[in-house]
Amino acid sequence: MVTLNVSESDQADRFRDLQLTLRDRWKTIELFDNSDADILVVPSLSIDQRELQKIEGCEHYEERLLFSLMRLRNPRTRLIYVTSMPLHPSVIDYYLQLLPGIPFSHARNRLLLLSTYDSSLKPLSQKILERPRLLERIRQALRLDKSFMTCYNSSYFEGELSLKLGVPLYAAAPNLEIWGSKSGSRQIFAESKVPFPDGCERVWNETDLAEAAADLWERQPTLKRIVVKLNEGISGEGNALLDLRPIANLAPPNSSHAERVAAMSDRFSTMSFQAKKENWDNFSGRITELGGIVEAFVEGEIKRSPSVQGRITPNGEVEILSTHDQILGGPDGQIYLGCRFPADEVYRLQLQQLGIQVGKKLAEKGALERFGVDFIAVDKGNNEWDLEAIEINLRKGGTTHPFMTLKLLTNGRYDLSTGLFYSQQGRPKYYMATDNLQKDRYRGLLPNDLMDIIAHHRLHFDSGTEIGTVFHLMGCLSQFGKLGLTCIGDSPQQAEEIYNKVVKVLDEETRTSKSDFSSFSDYDFATTWDGYSF
Repeated sequence: MVTLNVSESDQADRFRDLQLTLRDRWKTIELFDNSDADILVVPSLSIDQRELQKIEGCEHYEERLLFSLMRLRNPRTRLIYVTSMPLHPSVIDYYLQLLPGIPFSHARNRLLLLSTYDSSLKPLSQKILERPRLLERIRQALRLDKSFMTCYNSSYFEGELSLKLGVPLYAAAPNLEIWGSKSGSRQIFAESKVPFPDGCERVWNETDLAEAAADLWERQPTLKRIVVKLNEGISGEGNALLDLRPIANLAPPNSSHAERVAAMSDRFSTMSFQAKKENWDNFSGRITELGGIVEAFVEGEIKRSPSVQGRITPNGEVEILSTHDQILGGPDGQIYLGCRFPADEVYRLQLQQLGIQVGKKLAEKGALERFGVDFIAVDKGNNEWDLEAIEINLRKGGTTHPFMTLKLLTNGRYDLSTGLFYSQQGRPKYYMATDNLQKDRYRGLLPNDLMDIIAHHRLHFDSGTEIGTVFHLMGCLSQFGKLGLTCIGDSPQQAEEIYNKVVKVLDEETRTSKSDFSSFSDYDFATTWDGYSF
């Protein structure tokens, strides 16, 4: 076992040397799918835990990488999936039964589920490192010369875990996570010559933030709004919107710089915060800890929020994986709710090209595996759209699991010339996906209840037609009334129709006035309570 009684630079060198072993076995991810490999999945959300807590049900987001279980379609793949708390058996059964042509028992025998039995707010990777016996069990279960580790994002904890296990991490090195921050994204955009909104470098206090906002307004006197972002916010929850229209009389050149700075400071407390229950006292404190930026708000009568996803292989090659039109919500349309695949044809090929530019620059920095770039698209008329890059996600994101679900279920291919995904039967596939189907009426539904509803209403994914719904985040359902869906169809309209049907069925099944449980007729209460007498 590798020890860590070394300097930080020596540790980084050891990590890099271990990661370089991926090149020896790497050609494409498809070869990983068809090779004799052990995959360690550690779905740790190793990000600022206070920011993470802004996402309701975040403790169940370790389930978002359960699409990895579909890799067990390869009869020679073995997989270890570690979670903070044990997963419900029905959830595991659900994913394994999606595998076409693989006996359930065969897939289950190649899957090892482990848990730290620790529901605290620490990142999962940290919990594993604090449990030497669990670490040793993982190490002994892996064939080290045929193993790699995958994660949600890469931090110090994932790097240390990789070294202690002697397993290469297929993700960006922890010391590169700066390029996935708001300020780091802006630097990459500038270096890769990708258009992005005017703004500032990272600042660390309210005074500098007010100066940066005033400077931005002076460079763009017609600005109506400014976005203030925590440097490490996620899903838009770390954003706030500063409205300049109430102080339009101070727009340059109508007042002095000092007056504008003072006005900015006064208005910070009135900002529209995107996260529920957020306020300026807390937000300003977070700036001193995480840093923050200001950025021009992109106005437009018709706007969209497309994104492009790619990966950097261990050989340094940049590949485009997908494009999406994101579905946003929240007070000012800043919160990620879901996505549609693919992005609109009017700009999807342009998104791909901009994604390649960003990917090449990230590869130069030494980054590896997943990256995503979010954009704002403004309709300029005549079928022309203006694209400006907003941020880089140097990790798996909200669009990762729906696309990988489609890919692993159909074993299809993404076509760069069209920006479409084709199944093995040559049919283009589309989907609508969300992490945030949430209603109070869904609270109290257990995973088994959901399985009954899926079966009774035939909401499952049909591997024959390659149409239907794949559910995720099922652990969120009972406490938070929250669920994830990927609705796959042969057209965008069909995908949306499938999504609407699922919502309609769930609404119907959770009507408070409903007194019969006909859809739960498959419950075997005698079996459930076997061995108990009343």
